[in-house]
Amino acid sequence: MISPPVVTGIGAVAPNGLGTAEYWDAICAGTSGIRPVSRFDASGYPSKLAGEVAGFVAEQHLPSRLLPQTDHMTRLALTAADLALADAGVQAGELPPLDLGVVTASSAGGFEFGQRELERNWSRGNEYVSAYQSFAWFYAVNTGQISIRHGFKGPSGVLVSDQAGGLDAIAQARRQLRRGSAMIVTGGVDGSICPWGWVAQLASGRLSASDDPTAAYLPFDARAAGHVPGEGGAILILEDAEAARERHAAHVYGQIAGYAATFDPKPGSGREPGLRRAIEGALADAGVASDDVDVVFADAAAIPALDHIEAEAIAAVFGAGGVPVTAPKTMTGRLYAGAASLDVAAALLAIRDDLVPPTVNVRPARGYPIEIVTGSPHRMPVRVAVVIARGHGGFNSVLVIRAAGTAVEATSKAIEN
Repeated sequence: MISPPVVTGIGAVAPNGLGTAEYWDAICAGTSGIRPVSRFDASGYPSKLAGEVAGFVAEQHLPSRLLPQTDHMTRLALTAADLALADAGVQAGELPPLDLGVVTASSAGGFEFGQRELERNWSRGNEYVSAYQSFAWFYAVNTGQISIRHGFKGPSGVLVSDQAGGLDAIAQARRQLRRGSAMIVTGGVDGSICPWGWVAQLASGRLSASDDPTAAYLPFDARAAGHVPGEGGAILILEDAEAARERHAAHVYGQIAGYAATFDPKPGSGREPGLRRAIEGALADAGVASDDVDVVFADAAAIPALDHIEAEAIAAVFGAGGVPVTAPKTMTGRLYAGAASLDVAAALLAIRDDLVPPTVNVRPARGYPIEIVTGSPHRMPVRVAVVIARGHGGFNSVLVIRAAGTAVEATSKAIEN
């Protein structure tokens, strides 16, 4: 029997916390990072709020040689990877480079870098366009830059499926571990808070037009009218359980126990959306019964029709009000490919601390058959968590995270002692 891979390191870069501890403290305290856009003048746009990673100065985290060739989003991803590897206690040269890979998710690539170079092309001519534009805009740039920076030469890749991408990347990392890799750096970090990226996001018709940070992003609420976009995400260190034991990993946050993905049918077909099947498939893959799940981290679209679909799928699997549901992304905004991996980080920390973070500002509307954690954190045993993510256009992905098995726990305790 193949042991589920384990997460040994977390690096979070979020609008309400730069670093995992700061992020976790913020969501447990109900501290939001949603505020007026500062990266450009958004006064002329219908949406003016965003979740920006406050206080991030790239020069404080990265060597100067990387700055001319990287977009803001990639700088965040490189920082998150550095934090995750340090958290996992990974030392340079500790493992063969071909056993180490990188799989990340992206929905937009380096939009801000691309906008700047397009402006130079239009205003000054193509000879002023940076040669780095050839890859700084690309969806796979985070994977490439992380692998080069750390010398990882094993199987790598990128997943592009909007909000679902963070889970899809982790699932692909799990596949690579099953094929023989020892460690994969995985997750998603996204961000396109610039005029070009802003217009692209507005085209979806799903952005909130509220100017009130406490009322702009309200999933499962009668006032729901779209989401607040954001930047950031999380990078995780995913390891083969035996490889983690052999290198004496300092700690294990949990196992990636199950995964499934579906795609919604064509609108108007009359067929059931695919989310319920994705939840059931992930539970089956993990060998976990619905009664064993302690908490669900919701996708939380804040579009009433989509919220109802999600709530009904959760209720169909777990029963009406059968499991606590939370959406800490109400404190960060929806981070596109970074959203789900940040939820996975929160789920792992919830397992570590037996604490479920709240969904802030939301007053659950009647008609949603789910129990939403609001107000303050719920202190309760958490051994199994489900994370849901849905991408624009019909992507559904679900991940099951479980507390580490007894064998790994015993090894970790022996190492600590």
